[in-house]
Amino acid sequence: MTTGSVLVAGTTSDAGKSVLTAGICRWLVRQGVRVAPFKAQNMSNNSVVAPDGAEIGRAQAMQAAACGVPAEAAMNPVLLKPGSDLTSQVVLLGRAVGDTAADGYWRAGAGRERLMATVLDAYDDLRSRFDVVVCEGAGSPAEINLRRGDLANMGLARARDLPVIVVGDIDRGGVFAALYGTLALLEPADQALISGFVVNKFRGDQSLLKPGLTDLTARTGRPVLGVVPYLTRTWIDAEDAVATESGYGPDDKPGSDRSLRVAVIRLPRISNFTDADALALEPGVSVRFVTSAAALEDADLVIVPGTKATVADLAWLRARRLDDALARRAKAGRPILGICGGYQMLGTVIHDEVESRAGTVRGLGLLPIETRFAPAKTLRRPSGYAGQTPVAGYEIHHGTVEVTDGRPWLTTRPADEATALDGCQAGAIAGTLWHGIFENDAFRRYYLADIARVAGRDFVPAKGTCFAAARQAQFDALADAIGSSLDTGELLGLIENGPGRDLPVLRSWL
Repeated sequence: MTTGSVLVAGTTSDAGKSVLTAGICRWLVRQGVRVAPFKAQNMSNNSVVAPDGAEIGRAQAMQAAACGVPAEAAMNPVLLKPGSDLTSQVVLLGRAVGDTAADGYWRAGAGRERLMATVLDAYDDLRSRFDVVVCEGAGSPAEINLRRGDLANMGLARARDLPVIVVGDIDRGGVFAALYGTLALLEPADQALISGFVVNKFRGDQSLLKPGLTDLTARTGRPVLGVVPYLTRTWIDAEDAVATESGYGPDDKPGSDRSLRVAVIRLPRISNFTDADALALEPGVSVRFVTSAAALEDADLVIVPGTKATVADLAWLRARRLDDALARRAKAGRPILGICGGYQMLGTVIHDEVESRAGTVRGLGLLPIETRFAPAKTLRRPSGYAGQTPVAGYEIHHGTVEVTDGRPWLTTRPADEATALDGCQAGAIAGTLWHGIFENDAFRRYYLADIARVAGRDFVPAKGTCFAAARQAQFDALADAIGSSLDTGELLGLIENGPGRDLPVLRSWL
């Protein structure tokens, strides 16, 4: 039985660490191995409430699903949720423990030692319960300005003698320099753990790469474990908002009467943009992330998504005149949906002495609700009904909402507005604090059919579309790519035996 660990690091953010980690996890599960994912420290506003009630990075919850195990706090013990360029909320073992400024967080000291102790305890706990722990790094291990306080890359690898494979994104160009440079910038003790490379997102004839791969191995003494092709239409639970800058959803012609157009406002501190994943999966639905008022004009549905900085992003929205565009839509009876922070923006007023400390701020006035931020964060996995249709989701928010008029959107019992549970609906405008609602297949079809009716589109949701099944198929596709692209024998050897010994140190460091 295979036992051990490996750490998947990257030359940059979005090099493909999260996706490849999920693929390795699924491939190992197929070999009969009990696997858990682990990311010591994650910086992301895409989070989820795990079954144990903890808030963790959504990418780790996705990887747990690839492993076929419940997500839990130990899989992502430290989560940083940026609220601005200089401050982040710190979530420790699934619970928010306060905010920190960037310079204070990265400064080594007793606080960092406590965080590292928590990280190592969580890792050791997983290793005691699973055959293999597949760790994912954060950013790049060559961020030498942050090395002293590193928890997620070489700091973890050094603490537990983990073999590290470095993934480079060849689609961006410069992959050989990125892989070589990442190794060269590390101090000798860190270099000793770098045990191999993976070239990711390759298009074309791999034979053209062979001279470069051979030379890279000769120069570094490390093998290239494989070249992974560019996996088009891979949509599972992206960690970084950079994912919203590329194509999203099916390739329907924009002018088709059967194409339902969804525009998601790409807020500066957007959170849980993965709420749109299930919509993009639906045949005939085109999802775009937009930042201009003009881009809202031809949309059948506009979504104001979640955010980690509700008041600041509301000011940004006004500065770009998106508030006027939303007001025009509301007046014309064209659908708008607010989710979590976006829902709070649609209300009449926001009282915030917690997140922004801005006091009382005027909302967009499109829904009859008032929001008051509470010091304690709400973490829940609720379920109820939208009309007669069952729906479940998860809540992550400080803002508590009081509905002063309108109709409840989600209820405890089917079609019973007297059992209001969450949300508000007024005409074509609706909002909810629940994330993940479109992963409910019946609810998604119900809602899209209603949007199509209001928009006058000849659109019928596909009854055979199942989000859970499509997600599992993605995991299997990733595992197929791992099995066919990587030297899995070499990978298993690293997991079982640890880092190679007597690996050369690049002289550029010396």
